[in-house]
Amino acid sequence: MRKQANRRKRQKVRRIALPSIPWRRLSALSIALAIIALSYQFSAELLDQPIRQITIEGPFQRVSALQIEAAISEELSSGFLSANLSVIQELVVALPWIDQANVRRRWPGSLEISVIEQIPAARWGERGLLNTRGELFVTAARHVPAELPRLSGPEGQYSIVTTRYLEIRERLIQEGLDVRRVHVDARGAWEMTLANGIDIRLGRRDVGERIQLFLDVAAGIVSSRAPEIAYVDMRYSNGFTIGWKSGARSPIHEFDPDPDPNKPGMVAGIIK
Repeated sequence: MRKQANRRKRQKVRRIALPSIPWRRLSALSIALAIIALSYQFSAELLDQPIRQITIEGPFQRVSALQIEAAISEELSSGFLSANLSVIQELVVALPWIDQANVRRRWPGSLEISVIEQIPAARWGERGLLNTRGELFVTAARHVPAELPRLSGPEGQYSIVTTRYLEIRERLIQEGLDVRRVHVDARGAWEMTLANGIDIRLGRRDVGERIQLFLDVAAGIVSSRAPEIAYVDMRYSNGFTIGWKSGARSPIHEFDPDPDPNKPGMVAGIIK
């Protein structure tokens, strides 16, 4: 029994050494960070002075500088540094007739705003205005330029109608022609009127293919004999018909672009 007791006494007790924490260094670092944060906050508050001046640049044909300043007046109560430039830009662009806006700070206390106004490419219905991207940016304009082509159609279709109008117009200009009106009725039938007064009837079906046939074949005929033509009816399966001001009609086969108002002929039945 004594031997066992002695052996127990000889056993070494293991001790686990915990890592020492450099409290002094951590305290110094925390104090330094706090000083930096307070210095930054103090500097920001010192530099964030009230906005003293606003400079607005733009054509000012449809929107005035006073309208722009009124739209952003609430945001101007913020300081020079705390003013949210993105919000100010959104407020300016939200104004009718404003297409783009750029807002930047100018030290020590000024904001510079430059704007680009919308360019109307066509009117939608009676009082709507469309830009060159086919976007309806004014729904009830007080003044609609008379020279703008008129596009119309079912509600919500302005983007489709405008896109097609722009594609057609680009091709027609190469033939010396232009579009004055594009209309889509409630049934989905397309019709357009050229600047020279000639009506182009496209119907409801295969409108893309009929437009392409008109551009490839009929546009050249219309361009060369416009004073004699009243309308062009593209609603046929393999050609089109030219209606002459004399009252005669010339059915034109797709591959026979040589119309004669006195020449009888037939194309496949009309398909509306």
